[in-house]
Amino acid sequence: MILELTESANSDTKSTVGDKHETSRAMVQLEQEKLGQQLKDAELQLLEFDKLNFKKAAAIVGKSGLIETDRGLFFIATSIGKLELDSKTVFVISPKSPLAIAMNGAKANDEINFNAIRYRINRID
Repeated sequence: MILELTESANSDTKSTVGDKHETSRAMVQLEQEKLGQQLKDAELQLLEFDKLNFKKAAAIVGKSGLIETDRGLFFIATSIGKLELDSKTVFVISPKSPLAIAMNGAKANDEINFNAIRYRINRID
């Protein structure tokens, strides 16, 4: 999208209505800046994801791991959101998210309360 916007801005010829042309270029530039920030955020998330250790089995909820609760599956890694994998919904959340912070240090069979909702930790992988 960034490349398309750059090409669009470069090929945009100045019309007889100069203000319209300048407004169009400014809008393209704003969109490029927004997309650039989104790209930077995604790259930072990827760097954080690459730092996680998936080989270490966890007995408690920590920075990485799949948490099976009575309310769904949560994967603490980076803030990706909801994923559908093998017909199961997994919520991929940041370790800095309020729910991950509430779960931090919990073990299998523990119960935590978050926003007046009880979560029972069934299993940690």
